[in-house]
Amino acid sequence: MPGENNSDTGKELIFSRMLDAPLEQVWKVWTSPEHIQHWWGPNGFKNTITKMDVRSGGEWHLIMHDPNGSDYHQRCLFREIVKYKKIVYEQLTQFRYVATVEFERKGNKTLIRWQMLFESREYMIEAAKAYKVDEGLIQTAERLISYLSRSNNKINKDENN
Repeated sequence: MPGENNSDTGKELIFSRMLDAPLEQVWKVWTSPEHIQHWWGPNGFKNTITKMDVRSGGEWHLIMHDPNGSDYHQRCLFREIVKYKKIVYEQLTQFRYVATVEFERKGNKTLIRWQMLFESREYMIEAAKAYKVDEGLIQTAERLISYLSRSNNKINKDENN
């Protein structure tokens, strides 16, 4: 896995957590525009997903709307998709990084490991100062957790229709 060898030390942000939701549900909220738009980004942000082609080589375009009215156009490229196992995407705008999100079934729960890998430690520090990516990763992950707990019944109901 990226980040577990010495060459990546110091230029990555990592978040891992056991989610109280089944793997299929976690995968769905990560790969469906109608779900990810509700939890993606730091606290207070809203999103408009203009394209989300979840496959290796597919593109993901979104506009993040901050609480002060500024818009941030994001463009990402999905490098690798392994259903129910892994999503690797590269953010190509604002600050650049490669994210690897791994999913592991743990009974009726899901272990998620989310890594953002930057080109250098200096660039990661610069992105943290300019865009608060370190705080943003934690807030985004917490919003995912909150969305899963609030939406548990709705997501399951949608799957049965």
